[in-house]
Order: sequence, then C-alpha cells, then structure tokens
Amino acid sequence: MARSKPKVRIVPLGGLGEIGKNMTVIEIGRDAIIIDAGIMFPANDMHGVDYIIPDFRYLLERNDLRLHGIVFTHGHEDHIGAVAHVIEAFPNLPMYATPLTAGLVEVKLRDAGLMQNAKLNVFKSGDVLKVGPFTLESFHMTHSIPDCAGFAIHTPYGLIVFTGDYKFDNTPIDGKRPDYAKLAEFSGRGVVMLMGDSTNADKPGWTPSEVVIEAGFDRVFRRATGRIFVATFASLISRVQLVANAAKQHNRKLAIAGYSMTRNVEMARKLGILDIPDDMLVDLGKISSIPPHELVIMATGSQGEPSAVMARMAYGKHRLLDVQKGDTIILSSHPIPGNEEMVSRNINRLLQRGADVIYDPLEDVHVSGHGRREEMRLMINLVRPKNVMPCHGELRHLHLHGKLAVETGVPPENVFVVENGQVVEIDKYGVRLAERVPGGYVFVDGSGVGDIGRIVIRDREILARDGFLLVAVNVSRETNQIIGQPEIISRGFVYLRDSDELLEQVKYTIEDVINNTNSSNGRRREKLQDSLSRLLYNETKRRPMVFSVLNEI
Repeated sequence: MARSKPKVRIVPLGGLGEIGKNMTVIEIGRDAIIIDAGIMFPANDMHGVDYIIPDFRYLLERNDLRLHGIVFTHGHEDHIGAVAHVIEAFPNLPMYATPLTAGLVEVKLRDAGLMQNAKLNVFKSGDVLKVGPFTLESFHMTHSIPDCAGFAIHTPYGLIVFTGDYKFDNTPIDGKRPDYAKLAEFSGRGVVMLMGDSTNADKPGWTPSEVVIEAGFDRVFRRATGRIFVATFASLISRVQLVANAAKQHNRKLAIAGYSMTRNVEMARKLGILDIPDDMLVDLGKISSIPPHELVIMATGSQGEPSAVMARMAYGKHRLLDVQKGDTIILSSHPIPGNEEMVSRNINRLLQRGADVIYDPLEDVHVSGHGRREEMRLMINLVRPKNVMPCHGELRHLHLHGKLAVETGVPPENVFVVENGQVVEIDKYGVRLAERVPGGYVFVDGSGVGDIGRIVIRDREILARDGFLLVAVNVSRETNQIIGQPEIISRGFVYLRDSDELLEQVKYTIEDVINNTNSSNGRRREKLQDSLSRLLYNETKRRPMVFSVLNEI
C-alpha cells in the first residue's frame, strides 16, 4: 500500500500585517524549519519598549514537532534581530546563513553570550541546503544589503519559493545581479506557492538602483564645507561602502559612531565585503585633530531612536559628538511607518543646532531595497506559481500584492492574504486556510522579555497622557476618623502648589468617603479611588490614574 504524502503547513509568526519581526515556520509532517527571526521597532504609543519580537509560543508548545534549524534570508534587524531569543529558547538549533548574514548573526549571539550554543553554518547563494529532511535551493537576490538569498523549498506538492526582501537591481553595488535564470527554472518544475515581499506594493513602476545614490552623495559632498554626518541603519553595509567611496573621492577621512554599526563594519571588513583602507578609518575619539572639511562620520539613529547617536546629538547628550554650525547631516533612509514623528522631531532639533539636514526627497540619498509593483509582477511571471501568499508588509500592502497577483493571472481563489498566526495548509486536495495560532507581539523592555503586555502598555499610555494622583491617609481603627492630614502626591497631572481649590476638594472628598463608608466591607479604598476619579474628571476633564493607600492605626 502506497504511503500517503505528509501535509505541508506554512505558519507565519511575524511580518504579515506589519513592517518587521519577520518569522515563518514551514512544516512537512512533524518536521519543521524557521525562516528568519527578526524584530520590530516600537510604535510611538508603546512607551518604554525597546523592541518587539515574534510570539513563538507555538513552537514551544508543539512537543511533537521536530525543529531542524533556522535559515536566514539576509542580515537586516527585521530578519535576524530576534535570533538570540530563539537560540536561548532552542539551544544548539542549527542556523544557516550567507557569509555576511552569518557574521551579523554572530555579532548578535556574542553580545548575548550565546555563541557557545550556536551551530552556525555558512552557505553561498546557489548552494543546495539539507536541513534535516528538508531540501532548500538558495538563490541570490538584490536588496539594500549584500549577500541576500531566497529559498525554493522542496515539498511533496511542488516548490515553495520564498523570495525574502528583494528588488530587481541590475546595477547593484557589489556587482551581483538577481538570479533570473534560477527563478525562471523553478517555473518549469512546478511552484505550488510563491511567498513574496509586499513592502512596496502601493508604489507603481520600478525601484531605482542603489547606484543613483552615488550621484546624490557626490552633490552633497561637493557643497559641504564642514563635517558630514551620514545616518543610516547599522546593518546597511552597502550604504557604508557608498559613503566610504564618496569620502575617498572627496579626500575625507571616515569615522564610525555607534556600537552596533562599529561592530558590523569591523566584521564586514574582516570578511572582505567592505573595502575601506586602514589609513582612511579614524577612531571616533581622535576626530578633533582632523579639520572639519576632511571628515565624514557614519552614525546610527536615522529612525529617531532615542538611544542612537543622532538623537543624542540632536539633544546635546552625546559624549563625543556635538552639532556645530556648518555640519551637514544626511539621513540615508526612509522612516519606518510609525517613526515619522520621531524622525521629524530629530530633524528639527538638528536644524535648531545649526546643521544643514539633507534627506530624501531633498536629494537622492536613499532608495528603497524593496521592489515596486512591476518587480512583483515580474517575479510572478518568472516563477509562475499556482498559488501566491503575500508576505512582509502591512495589511494594505498584502491586499495590494494579492490584487496584483490576480491582475497577473493568478486565480483569485489561489491568492492567500493572511495575517500572523493564520496557518495555511497544502495537501493532495490543494491549499486552504487552517487554524489560527498565537502570532502577536512580545515586548522587550530592558532585560524583561514578554513580562509586559497590552495592559501595561495601556497603563503607560494613560500615565503619559494624564499622569497620576496618589493619596495616603491614616485612619483610626477604633473611631474610623482620619488622623492628621492626608498626603497627596501628583505627577504629570497638575502642580498642586498652584491648585489650592482642587486640593481642598480632594481633601473634602477623602473625608466624605472615609466618614461615610463602612471599613468592614473592604471596599473603602476602591470607593475612594472611584470618587476621586469622578471629581478630577468633573473639574479638569482629565483622567489621571488614581491610587489610594489607607493605613489603619
């Protein structure tokens, strides 16, 4: 009797319905692999959160699942940033990455003290990977970082082609073009599912090549009379090379600011991926000896992150760098959705301090690393998949990618627009939606991982918006009367010394509740908080958090 083919399951744990924290599980029967493990930057209303990682409880709870490894498409934070958290949960899980991506992953694991648990396997685009029982054919794609790979995963029902982040750049900085031939060859073997990048699905046409930035940098460098700062992502290695080339052409030295960027540059130079002469690099602590018109400084913080170099410079809090009149600051990135306000605030602060701030569209100092609609259409035509599952993007991007697939000839019933946690199954009967699994946010705050949730974030939002009021009252256990004066503390609500009338009303409300509420029913503290909340809203139309402490003496 013929053995039945195992079911294939695609389990998206991150990256679908959002920009960032990309993580996908592919299962064949009881065997599984992970593709990518990234982070997402917090939104403005996620007060105090450092970053967000995927919720991979599903993997922890599936005791019957044999997890064979993680394969990485490329080295950006939204694809490798959560690797330390995954390896901590699954020690000695094999990892597979191209040379640059492997180097960036190693930096992450060393910083987390987890290299002793690391089984890091390096491959080159075009290699065939055997990950447990899985066979994956890697292929080279162009993006805004070198060494990007996509994967064709062999299944009993055809290939699953996972593009990773890509654009069809025919003049990439490193000279390595997309593997068109391999993509077209997959179509002849039968592609059951194309899982494609959707980030620029709302933009028509084609994304410009990275080379257009060279001319933009050249124009800015020519007219700059003082120091030049270039802010970008720490892992945007190809942009570092472009800046180094421009600095060399204009006889400037190059310094690197920011711990993560410094580590990444060191690693990329060691691998031979970055070509920067030793005599061109300057230690950040020695830049004072170099004339301003001979210096370029690359830094982190293009997204307005409060702890990054640019934000600390904008607020005058960096230990070694301060903004000087005549400085030119280039923001070589686009704001990630949700970061626009922080980026604008930093630009304004830097302008106040006398800098000339350059950003796209003022000059061609950044291009996207993601393909636009015509590139997505080309991908579908090259691969000719039976089914399409848009990935990597907000829900609006996924829907637009899905509509584009239908326009390009994919039947509507074969397009699967899903969000994190929605399982897609493939078997001999076709492709269908299965159950939902957890696919939400896990907040990382300091050393805490997942110990704060939506309720804590909501409380922080209330505290940030309306502040709090705390009252501490001593009450006689025998007479039920207030002893002494209540202590009233307010932060972020009103300045009590200038609010005598409100203060008197608060004291009156405390006395009224204490004198007219039976202490034995245990609800006196709750009733006091409710009464004070009503009073404060009626008088100020604000809703601060109200706390009360009743000490029975």
